[in-house]
Order: sequence, then C-alpha cells, then structure tokens
Amino acid sequence: MDEDMDEALDAVGPRLRALRKERDATLADLSAQTGISVSTLSRLESGSRKPTLELLLPLAKAHGVTLDDLVGAPPTGDPRIHMRPVNRHGMVHLPLTRRPGGIQAYKLIIPGGARKEPDPQVHEGYDWMYVLNGNLRVILGEHDFVMKPGEAAEFDTRTPHWFGSADDRPVELLSLFGSQGERAHLRAKPKAKN
Repeated sequence: MDEDMDEALDAVGPRLRALRKERDATLADLSAQTGISVSTLSRLESGSRKPTLELLLPLAKAHGVTLDDLVGAPPTGDPRIHMRPVNRHGMVHLPLTRRPGGIQAYKLIIPGGARKEPDPQVHEGYDWMYVLNGNLRVILGEHDFVMKPGEAAEFDTRTPHWFGSADDRPVELLSLFGSQGERAHLRAKPKAKN
C-alpha cells in the first residue's frame, strides 16, 4: 500500500508541470496566484519535494482541477453525483457538477410565494437558466417578465437581476453559472443529408 502511495505522489510533479504548461503560466505566475514560493513549486514539479495537502489544495484550485485529478486517484467506478442540497437566499441549490472552476450546473427550487419583494443584485459571472416547472419571475435591468416551463434565458450577472416564484407555486429550474463570466456554448449538429 505504501508503494502505491509513493508512486501516486511521485506522479504529482510531472502532472503539476503539465498543467502549468497547458495554461502557459510561469512558476512566478503560479506563485502569485497560490502564495506558494517559486522554489517550493519548482521542487514539487521536479519531485524533490513531496506534496502535502496544504500545498495541493491551492494548486488544484489554481489549475481548476479536483484533488483526485491532481494526484491521479483511480476512478471510483460510481458515475452518480451525490447531490447535497444547500439552502441559500431562500432557495434550495442542488449542485449537479463537482469539478472546481469553470461552469457549474445547479437545479434550483424556489418555494412558492417566497422572495416576493425583488432586490436586484449584481456580481461577476454569467448565468443561463431553464425553467422546468412553475412560473419564474425575472427582473433583469429594466425588464420584468415571467418565464414558463421550457423557456430559457441567459445574461451577464453584472446586470442588476433578481428571480423568484411568480405566484404561490414553487419553481424548479436548471442553472449553468460561470463565476468568471464563462458562457455556455451550445453546438447543434448539422442535419443529416438524405
């Protein structure tokens, strides 16, 4: 067992170097982003220093990968996402993705009659929403509209926005959110020619 762990830890250095090179980042860039010294980063990449959790966590975040990906952990074989609901701003958020960084997917459940008094907010990011059930009231800048099941909207979250149930019934929606303004890119397949 110790031999397997040593092999996994030995593979971290080359993986760190490859991730950094993919991003065209220097050791100095990575040091500024993580707070880890250039010499420590260099020793980690060369394998002359064993990685610790304290070093791996900020590196995984900086590279936008999970710790499992960073250390090359074997897949568990279970592809299911075990959702842990979070109550935030009067809504239930069910995360549907588990990788750090990039676009995140959520199922949101908004109780009926909740959040009646709109309070538009702004923050960094880009949001795409698709209504599954119920009627969703959306305030986006000067616009105030109701979305019905099957309707979608996308917007820059730096625009003042608010959304909630349009009536006394709950609303369920899917949300794709990019915290750094990433947009969802949908590609349609061309029709097959007969």
